[in-house]
Amino acid sequence: MVNPAPADLALDSATAQLGRLADRSISAVELLELHLARIERLNPSLNAVVGLDDTAARAAAVASDARRAAGQVGPLDGLPITIKDAFDVAGLISTAGANAYRDRVPVDDAAAVARLRAAGAIFMGKSNVPVFSGDFQTDNPVYGTTNNPWDLALSPGGSSGGAAVAVATGMSAFELGSDLGSSIRWPCAAAGVYGLKTSWNLVSTWGMVPPPPERRTARNPDLVVAGPIARTTDDIALVLSVIAGGREPGRAAPVTLLPPRKLSADGLRVCVWTEDPFAKADALAKQGVIKAARLLEAQGAVIDEAARPGFTFEEAFEVFALLNHAIVAYGLPPKVRTRIQAMAAQFSPTDISHRALQARGARMTPGLYQQIGARRLAVKRQWARLFERFDVVLCPTAPVAHLAHDHNPDIHARTLTVNGAARPYLDFLVWASLASGADLPALSAPVMTSPAGLPLGVQIIGPAAGDLGVIAVGRMLEAITGGFHAPAMAL
Repeated sequence: MVNPAPADLALDSATAQLGRLADRSISAVELLELHLARIERLNPSLNAVVGLDDTAARAAAVASDARRAAGQVGPLDGLPITIKDAFDVAGLISTAGANAYRDRVPVDDAAAVARLRAAGAIFMGKSNVPVFSGDFQTDNPVYGTTNNPWDLALSPGGSSGGAAVAVATGMSAFELGSDLGSSIRWPCAAAGVYGLKTSWNLVSTWGMVPPPPERRTARNPDLVVAGPIARTTDDIALVLSVIAGGREPGRAAPVTLLPPRKLSADGLRVCVWTEDPFAKADALAKQGVIKAARLLEAQGAVIDEAARPGFTFEEAFEVFALLNHAIVAYGLPPKVRTRIQAMAAQFSPTDISHRALQARGARMTPGLYQQIGARRLAVKRQWARLFERFDVVLCPTAPVAHLAHDHNPDIHARTLTVNGAARPYLDFLVWASLASGADLPALSAPVMTSPAGLPLGVQIIGPAAGDLGVIAVGRMLEAITGGFHAPAMAL
């Protein structure tokens, strides 16, 4: 007779859960019920899991147990998960947080979702997102607001806010997130879990919003990536091995991952970037970065806090922001897009305020796109030169460490408090722009807790195709700090 699972198994790593399934100390059916019970207990106050389909999940768990009995299991077989509601899942309502899609049920899985299904993962439902994944908080008219499990008065971030919360509370074994402007990295920092913004084009984003379903492109949109969210770096690597590579729709050519440069901190070359006149970051948001640098240094890493790439932060941000706003505008309703485009005439071509960049990006022309492409290539070359001297760059994930709920419909009227001063809400894009604009991998990793007991983390940026390297550095820190710690409400 199989012993019942301990209550905290759902908070263990996905890798450990697979081990329990493999040694038959728990069945896929039992593991699913453990997760469903956590959703029933925790989700009413968090609103992270939406579109639950326990009937289909139970049938999938029975099928997983049958495969295991026959010796035909996949690499993720029997793991109960939710999927960010930006991805199509066949048979599940997939709203992207938009009223227009509240009853939309796709026939086909998104490309990355199909890989997870083929690997044996069990889909319980979706995780909540902002409308069209277009905010740094998680709130929409279909499902409402998601709360942070560390403090319900705080946002868990966005757009993968529901996904990060589901993982942090053991409601999902791992998650599939998406990232354009820190949509994986910032929620993972706010919730205290690991999240990988992958190298662009490593994972197919076919079947994901943005762009909207009716306007999907023949290739992966610029900047937009999909990546794993999990409680350990081993889990990040495991899920990445399933979703990366291949030639699904949307991917012109495979990306070949580089092996990690270092597997231990001894001799690791680390550039630390926490200060810049253009990019403000609150002292609390920097603490996790500084702590990570000191921990690695104590293990033999060589730390440099002065080195910088051969471009200005303003240049890198402008290039990224124009493309970011062009991608977002592409999926907007025509009337909204036209209104934003009309504002471009009010701004100088050299104006890099958020309003100006939004309008100029929405009005992207083929000529401007070519100019941006040339400037972006120059930025990428300077990054490559920096990574000849350094293995990783450590920097803040976002300008703030935490954020109270603020659903003012005018996003430009919202502000962030950075070192006691008000900053524009869209400054969330600034620290995100470094990796996103240059198509670089970046891992958001928990490092410590604040005096108030809230998670503080670091963004680890690596060279192009260096996803395994940033995971390795995250693993070094994980070994020192103990890695993920669950919020009290999840225990």
